[in-house]
Amino acid sequence: MVFLIVDLKNKRVLVVGLGKSGVASALFLKSQGAQVTVSDSKSQDQLGKEIPVLLDHGIAVETGAHGERTFRGQDLIVVSPGVPVDAPPLVQARSLGEPVIGEIELAAQFLPKNIVAITGSNGKTTTTTLTGEILKAGGRPTLVGGNIGTPAVSLIEQSNPETTIVLEVSSFQLETIETFHPKVAIVLNVTPDHLDRHRTFEAYANAKARIFENQQPGDFTVLNADDETCASFAQRTRAQVSWFSRKNEVPHGAYVTGNAIFFRDLDSQHEVLPLSEIPLKGNHNVENVLAAVCAGLLMGCDLAKVREAVRNFKAVEHRLEYVASIRGVEYYNDSKATNVDATIKALESFPGSIHLILGGKDKGSDYTVLNDLLRQRVKRVYTIGEAAEKIESHIKGTTEVLYTGTLEAAIRKAHDAAQSGDVVLLAPACASFDQFQNYEHRGRTFKEAVKALE
Repeated sequence: MVFLIVDLKNKRVLVVGLGKSGVASALFLKSQGAQVTVSDSKSQDQLGKEIPVLLDHGIAVETGAHGERTFRGQDLIVVSPGVPVDAPPLVQARSLGEPVIGEIELAAQFLPKNIVAITGSNGKTTTTTLTGEILKAGGRPTLVGGNIGTPAVSLIEQSNPETTIVLEVSSFQLETIETFHPKVAIVLNVTPDHLDRHRTFEAYANAKARIFENQQPGDFTVLNADDETCASFAQRTRAQVSWFSRKNEVPHGAYVTGNAIFFRDLDSQHEVLPLSEIPLKGNHNVENVLAAVCAGLLMGCDLAKVREAVRNFKAVEHRLEYVASIRGVEYYNDSKATNVDATIKALESFPGSIHLILGGKDKGSDYTVLNDLLRQRVKRVYTIGEAAEKIESHIKGTTEVLYTGTLEAAIRKAHDAAQSGDVVLLAPACASFDQFQNYEHRGRTFKEAVKALE
């Protein structure tokens, strides 16, 4: 049953999980007059920064465990994306008829209706950021948020009915939507990821496909024609389908032909810009640009403004980010490469002579799919974190593998071994939570350690 929020005043609302989106949800709900409780299984010490802010706003805080009674008698439960939807307290709450939604769904019921939503296994943040820049260049009042860092619910106060909202959305967030309805929904690619949570690739793909389940014939679904799973989604949406492709022309959408990007609509086709003017490294970033171009033009931006925004775009931090050149060795930070497919894309961006840092918290991944590229392009792999032993067992025999344990040790070993013309690349194919707070923390640590070498 779809839960529609009519009036939150004096409603009992429980927020589960105290990440960025949980804190933002709790503060928003309180501002709407709700009686808010937050619950997180982490200890009070681990949540030290967030708790005083919540208490100052009269929000009750439960830490250390989720109390069974806490979940009873709630008018609404808002779950953060890091909390599995099948967690026992949530299963029990649903059995009692208590509505459970996520932060994206909460925000969607208050945000303006011009929403561009972007999902995919890889490239979400770059594409979301670029799409925001294109829409701003096109003269549209635009706010950017979601999984990219600014919770969607935090955009409500800043927006008005004319604002376009660009949201990066993850499979975790899409699991808990009900009415979420993007004007433009983009699926960049779907490759195995988060199988430790979704368990099967089919379940993961189905979560991604929820992005367009509430779209209507007047909306747009933008799909990657070169990705088999994405292409199959065309049969599952009621919206108008636009495509993007790096390999073939498409009937409607953006594609590469010759050395340039073109956009084709129902009446004509236009050159958008030469590939040489894309300021980002790698074929995967060509795909990200194609998707963002589709979004901009479908939302009515002028072609010249789209071209200008792409030309002026700078790489997003922690996404194949150039850090330094030391003694002729280039260092790149791709800490956002938290799955195997992202690491493949990073490796494909360099011709060879790579010193690759792999490892972290395993997500149920198959690292053997890296083997061909490791043989062809990687001089040595440096393994770190909890997944190191599994990774070595999957890639043994492809290239030299050295267990270093920590990121700092890996950087020192790579620095000692690399020669002029080589590349040291952090593209770990794993989550960061074994040794770091998040991938940003891991990326910053990499950059600081590299700078210390200079």
